Amino acid sequence: MKQVEDAEILSKFNDEKTRNTAFNLLLQKYQQKIYWHIRRLVIDHDDADDIVQETFVKVWKNLHNFRSDSQLYTWIYRIATNESITFLNKKKNRNNISLDEINSELAETLSSSSYFDGDKIQRKLQQAILTLPEKQRIIFNMKYFDDMKYEEISEVLGTTVGALKASFHIAVKKIETILLNQD
Repeated sequence: MKQVEDAEILSKFNDEKTRNTAFNLLLQKYQQKIYWHIRRLVIDHDDADDIVQETFVKVWKNLHNFRSDSQLYTWIYRIATNESITFLNKKKNRNNISLDEINSELAETLSSSSYFDGDKIQRKLQQAILTLPEKQRIIFNMKYFDDMKYEEISEVLGTTVGALKASFHIAVKKIETILLNQD
């Protein structure tokens, strides 16, 4: 199936008669990418599904305000990232636990998840990623898994390209150290 251009989606969305069609095209184009982006941040499948739904509800409500000064998918990624961070912060506050404890809980969820179909190496990589501070983890995931350019990540996170490169480099070194020191 041919990918529809963002400009066409936006054009259709701005027309009342084709708004639903446009949103369905947007979902077809971005839902899976957004799901995996969120899933790598929150680990749990059910939580990721809920956050994807929240993300696309916000997209639906705010798409008419979208200004084309950024790319559509970086705008959606920003919403998804913010929703994921909000979810993790609420979880941390609700359970009155630290970020380290959240990361430990996420690692435990990863180990016991029936939805994780990765091999032992992928599991070790995911567990190493979970030891990173939140921002480094987000940057690493966007660069490594989503293959986003630094400029795109900069748009999503509102951080300079130089800071992103430094964070990614530090994250890679931490992950390498962890993986090399595992049995």
